[in-house]
Amino acid sequence: MTPETALRWSWSGILTTKRYLALKERYGDLDLAMQDWSQEFLEALGVREDATLSALNRMEEFDPEVYSAELKKRGLTFLTCEDPDYPEALRNLPDFPVFLYAKGDLKVLSVPSVAIVGTREMSDYGRRVVGHFVPPFIKAGLVTVSGLAYGVDAEVAKETIRAGGRTVAVLGHGFGTLYPKANERLAAQVVESGGLILSEFPLDQRPDKFTFPARNRIIAGLSLGTVVVEAASGSGSLITADLALDYGRDVFAVCGSVFDPNFAGCHQIISRGTAKLVTGPEEVLCELGIVPSSRSDAGSFRADTPGEKAVFEALTTLPAPLDDLVVRTKLDAAVINAMLTVLEIKGAAKNVGQGKWVRE
Repeated sequence: MTPETALRWSWSGILTTKRYLALKERYGDLDLAMQDWSQEFLEALGVREDATLSALNRMEEFDPEVYSAELKKRGLTFLTCEDPDYPEALRNLPDFPVFLYAKGDLKVLSVPSVAIVGTREMSDYGRRVVGHFVPPFIKAGLVTVSGLAYGVDAEVAKETIRAGGRTVAVLGHGFGTLYPKANERLAAQVVESGGLILSEFPLDQRPDKFTFPARNRIIAGLSLGTVVVEAASGSGSLITADLALDYGRDVFAVCGSVFDPNFAGCHQIISRGTAKLVTGPEEVLCELGIVPSSRSDAGSFRADTPGEKAVFEALTTLPAPLDDLVVRTKLDAAVINAMLTVLEIKGAAKNVGQGKWVRE
């Protein structure tokens, strides 16, 4: 679809994954579908009456040029699921977000990541747990993912930045107003430190009871695994954990006092066997198959040629076979093999067996 069409569909607020796929099957592309935009069209698409009226009113007042200029002014990148820069981890979800608004470095989405979630009413113990897990994750080359809400979310972002790492913060609303407002400076620091802020919602979408569960599926979908550090029974963090399981991701949980209701949710998913009990970050890294770098100066490598640079940047601490590196670098297998040999000699890459390589 064209950028203008994509902006119109996003602003309408009615394009779910299911509707997107239905329109693609019927029309071939969403530019043609937009030509049939009407009340009857929306009703046939299964949009509720109140949502139909809202979408029609929104589209009457919408100016794509003005909206595009506002996105540019805010430093936002707008992506659709049809764009090459759209994250592969989300593209493969059954309920992938059709649109994404991003602020920061999109390259961070190609780095292996782990979600760390928990209650807004974080205890001192929960804060210690975040401080215990995050620095080793960063040292192992992982990006953290969370929601930038109060409590555990905010602490994950702060601890990641303190550890010199990068984090992805997923919003449960549009970029028009940050919630909670107290985290505005933290959001700026996420971007300044090389991280990324994401939202699937148009600028003016305010947070409500539906937007946060939607946000949680992005957190779960982006990550290799989800760590629940502190969650009460019925916590939204458990929704993220359930979604991660649905997507075939690993789920981990930290236990607390049996007398503390803030950990009842953690204990529930551990006792059900839907989460693995962990007491330290090394257990998570082992389960995820991450191979931490043994170099004390892992960030100091400088490539001598474009080929070296391309292959080194394609490598992570998650073992990758040659075929994956071909896709990531768009280089011939013979060239990649030669570059891997050079990188291995320089101590910047390591063969971990079965034809798989990691960054050293």
